[in-house]
Amino acid sequence: MCSLCARVSKIYMATPAIDMVEPAHILVVEDEEAIRDMLSVSLQRNGHQVIAVAGVAAAKKVLSETKIDIALVDWMLPGGNGLEFVRFLRASQRTRNMPVIMLTARTGEEDVTAGLDAGADDYVTKPFSPKELNSRINALLRRIRDRPATDSTLVAGPLQLDIHTHKAHCMVNRSALALELGHTEYKLLRFFMENPERVFSRGQLLDNVWGSDTFIEERTVDVHMLRLRKILKPAGIDSMLETVRGAGYRLSAKVPP
Repeated sequence: MCSLCARVSKIYMATPAIDMVEPAHILVVEDEEAIRDMLSVSLQRNGHQVIAVAGVAAAKKVLSETKIDIALVDWMLPGGNGLEFVRFLRASQRTRNMPVIMLTARTGEEDVTAGLDAGADDYVTKPFSPKELNSRINALLRRIRDRPATDSTLVAGPLQLDIHTHKAHCMVNRSALALELGHTEYKLLRFFMENPERVFSRGQLLDNVWGSDTFIEERTVDVHMLRLRKILKPAGIDSMLETVRGAGYRLSAKVPP
């Protein structure tokens, strides 16, 4: 057994079973057999149903046959890397809203940012605590299951966002101009459109869009706000995203004059 697997297994053996939300169907995509087996046992011990595979091809086959509630994805995988697989999940209508946690030994800030930008909802580095991982899984599941029902289309002034297809467009001179959103920009825009005219600090945006258990710097918010403004600029509505000095950011419900 590799030293990393041994350390993870040692942590697991010392970890008692913990409370959880309603059991979920979890897909584990991990090429290290020892870690894959440890995750299966740990998650099943907490009531979840687990399908564990070693590579991208097998994972895609599972998704074509089984409804999965959440996926845990390693970075380095046979048949394609984890980032490519996460992008595949976000491009598919069937899985674009499925929570995804990247589980990897890559610990650099640029790696974390790349994983989240690809569409992961959370990023956990190895070695990890099974108790912490289960808490992160539960937090994501609660966020999805507790989200109040809403109309399929959110509207703020000329801006419209379809929450089922993740497509956004702006009405310009009675024509719909499509806006290409990345996964993080979609989540950020959706949060603002669900809470128009409210000011949110960087910390509040991190907690509500990225999740309170995701440990990234607040300046990450500024980077994605800049990206979102660039997406809105061709439609002439980037000014709807307002910077409130000393407080944070706000989405205006109409285009400022």
